[in-house]
Order: sequence, then C-alpha cells, then structure tokens
Amino acid sequence: MKHDFHFISKKDPQVSAAYSDLMQLLKEVRKELRKDYTFQHKLVGSYSRDMITYDAKSNVGFDFDVNIYPNDEEQNFTAKEIKMIFKQALDKWAARHGFDYAEDSTRVLTIKIKDREHRKVVYSVDFAFVHDYIDENSVERQEYIRFNKRQVYYSWENQSNGYYLLSEKIQWIKENNLWQGLKDLYIDKKNANDNPDVHSRTIFAITVHEICQKNGYCNNNYEDDN
Repeated sequence: MKHDFHFISKKDPQVSAAYSDLMQLLKEVRKELRKDYTFQHKLVGSYSRDMITYDAKSNVGFDFDVNIYPNDEEQNFTAKEIKMIFKQALDKWAARHGFDYAEDSTRVLTIKIKDREHRKVVYSVDFAFVHDYIDENSVERQEYIRFNKRQVYYSWENQSNGYYLLSEKIQWIKENNLWQGLKDLYIDKKNANDNPDVHSRTIFAITVHEICQKNGYCNNNYEDDN
C-alpha cells in the first residue's frame, strides 16, 4: 500500500493552526485583489464534513478544499484572467506564509506547505473557482473554471449531474446509517489512489456514489468528475 491515510479532527491543534493561517492568507489575497475584483470563499469537502485525513506512511499531509466565488457579474474578465490574477496575488502572499507557488491543475489551484528536511507535505489547499446561477428553467446551477491542459485553454463549465445529487445522496447515506461505511471506503480509496490529479473532493464523490449503488439508492444519475 502506497499510502496510510487516517482521519484527523479539525479541532486538532495542527489543523486549527493551519486553518487560522489560511484565513489570514485569504484576507491578504482579498485585499491585494480589490483593484481587480472581489470574491467570497467557502470551505467545502473534508473540512466541512470533519473528514480531514493525513497520510502517516508517505509524504502526503492533510488538505483543505476552498471554493472561490469571483464577483464578476459584468463579465469583465475571462476565465483564464480570473484564475491567473488570483494566482498572482496568491503566489505573492502564500510565499510569505511558507507555501510553494500555486500549481495549476484541471479544476483547482493548489498550494502546499512542505517540510523540506523530511521531504514531506505538511498540508495543502485546493482552490476551485465557481459561480452559482439560476438557469432558464429556474433551476439552481453551478459552473467552474476548467483548465484544458492539452489545448492550454480555460473555460467556464457546468458541473456534472453527479454534483447536484451529492447532497441528496449524503443525506440518504446518513439516514440509512451508512456513514461509517462511507468513511471506511473513502479511506480505502484514498490509500489506493496513485493519481496526483485526482483530488479528495473527487474521491469523496465517487465513494458516495458507490455506497449508494451498493445499498439500493434509487437514483443512479451520476457522472465521474475526473
């Protein structure tokens, strides 16, 4: 087994300190970007569910998932500009907090705190850029900035059907006393994952779908977000 992931409480002193530092970093980035655009943020994923993990075996620490909601109603910026302007400010201030420069992947920007002496990632933060809106059928929708690496192209893309069913499925799992089973399978999948581009939020979504499939959930509309 390549990894040895375990859960760690968000009340753990190490996680609490990292969270405080992240909030300060976002405050500095927001101030830096005021002349370009403003944004809101929301912690999602493992932190919001108190399902943070760390790897006791390899060099992978715990992580945070943050949704960034840019305020650009007049569409003054392209998808690429929104992400790159944020990255420029993030790189400036993240370095002062000990982070490496942001890595740009398909769905997120990632920054990492590293213990270079032991060649270990202490923790990382994934920033996804999203926009909530109401479509022509009065349905709540969300789009995100996607980076097409092959074509080197950034665009706003709608979330897949699986995204919209996730909350409903999570509630069904809890109501049917399957939450511990989900946590166990999630850890197994994280330990088996060897693709650095597959992030925690994707592994969690896949795990939720699999638990539902195995236990008789009636709605099977799901698309893998990989």
